Amino acid sequence: MAAKLDHIIIGGPDLDDLEAYVEGQLGVAPRRGGSHHAWGTRNSLLGLGGRQYLELVAPDPEQPDPTRPRPFRVDDLTGPTLVGWAVQVDDLPAVVARAREAGYDPGEPFTMSRKAADGTELAWQMTPTDTRDSGIPFLIDWGQTPHPSDGLPPVLFQTFRIKHPQVQDVTAALKALGMARGPIQLRSGEPVRLSAVLMAEDGRVELG
Repeated sequence: MAAKLDHIIIGGPDLDDLEAYVEGQLGVAPRRGGSHHAWGTRNSLLGLGGRQYLELVAPDPEQPDPTRPRPFRVDDLTGPTLVGWAVQVDDLPAVVARAREAGYDPGEPFTMSRKAADGTELAWQMTPTDTRDSGIPFLIDWGQTPHPSDGLPPVLFQTFRIKHPQVQDVTAALKALGMARGPIQLRSGEPVRLSAVLMAEDGRVELG
């Protein structure tokens, strides 16, 4: 399977507020996901059609503070912010090796998990997520785990936009990852900004 957009992440300081924001913008309520053990975060999800979804990530008040900064710098956020995106691949180690040969290093893969609201344990492989200022996605391989988009309430996803001062670097990285441009729009500019265009009941909405 070629690399393809898997999910888009909106971060913020409070998950309840994020859910209310997204529902207010899109007219569809996200579904509570679960907690990321030892990362100090929890999430909610909304389908984007196919095997794609929108993830809302915020600190988990029921976990102790983690020993490292929470992912996507959610501790620094004051409101809803599009903080990253993930590309779905098969055979993550092989994709990482090919990307390195092509001149881009996505980082070392590791295993991650979370417990869903129904108690199911989901596990996957991924590369590091510290990509907010680069505009470049991290990689995720779900293996045998059911995809989180299964059964989610959906909205229609149209376009993912990246504004970046070095568009050629982002283009080269996506090519090394085997990512087709597809719904990805790149434009030159500062500062780095990510946004997603979705189709709500009342028309197009851009989240960023």
